[in-house]
Amino acid sequence: MEQPIIQISHLGKEFQTTEGKVRALGDINLEIRQGEIFGIIGLSGAGKSTLVRCINFLEVPTEGEVLFEGRSLGKMSPQELRSTRQSMGMIFQQFNLLAQRSVLRNVCFPLELVGTPKAESKARAMELLKTVGLEDKAAAYPAQLSGGQKQRVAIARALATNPKVILCDEATSALDPNTTKSILGLLKEINRNLGVTVIVITHEMAVIEAICDRVAIIDQSHIAEVGKVSEIFSEPKSKIGRQLILGDAARQVKFGNSRQIRIIFDGRESTEPVISNMVLACKTAVNIMYAQTRDVGGIAMGQMIVQLPDDEAEANRALRYLETVKIPYEEVSEHDI
Repeated sequence: MEQPIIQISHLGKEFQTTEGKVRALGDINLEIRQGEIFGIIGLSGAGKSTLVRCINFLEVPTEGEVLFEGRSLGKMSPQELRSTRQSMGMIFQQFNLLAQRSVLRNVCFPLELVGTPKAESKARAMELLKTVGLEDKAAAYPAQLSGGQKQRVAIARALATNPKVILCDEATSALDPNTTKSILGLLKEINRNLGVTVIVITHEMAVIEAICDRVAIIDQSHIAEVGKVSEIFSEPKSKIGRQLILGDAARQVKFGNSRQIRIIFDGRESTEPVISNMVLACKTAVNIMYAQTRDVGGIAMGQMIVQLPDDEAEANRALRYLETVKIPYEEVSEHDI
């Protein structure tokens, strides 16, 4: 097992407001291993962004400790802390590029801050722009780039000081699905090829599923559960985990003595997931009471009896769906089953 590059112990953070103290984080304990892609997910306001800013001490925790490669950030001198931050690149939702600087000079910026000679900075920046597929945009300005291109520049800039960790705070939230996919692919490539540890902060389960090895779910300022993505996706143990992963399906749908219908399969392809499609389209659950279907030469034959939700609007939505896709059904009573 890889050694932890970051260890967070009993971390807490409070903010003083006009209405008194607000607790943003409480008793956070995490280990992030060298070379992994680690996800932190939670709903808006759960404390994700505060946590990522505490990891690199942009926000100083009120209590607890953050260790980077075994050294406590809280015990470092200002100079040591600045040096350690060079090992932690950061990318943001809104890119945070400097509008008056070209793409090349944006990537050079962190190198200038640490006194890297100009020629060396430029060579390093061009190398990184090639890594992110934008060497032809070196002379362009941020206003001339798409959202995905801006984020690629931001990633190149984050890599400029050869960091060991990249912190991604909602880095794909402002992007469309296709661009998100390409940015996530780039982060995975950087992780694999450069060995950089990637920490992904997001509210989107699809992002976690796409690239993360392990995930921590944060809820109301506390860690609800931590584990391998595959394990948490297959069996979330916390209420918030079930909500994030299963979405509407985690909601308790009441059935009671509600209506039942017989769905008749008389010639549809057996590979068509009729019930799954209905549940996804109507965003409500149904209760399968009885089923007897057979696959006859790729054709589904037989019947299924399902119980509709108590909620009349949800039940009618399910029936309208069946009518729209021309699936025959009939209402039945318990005596008909």
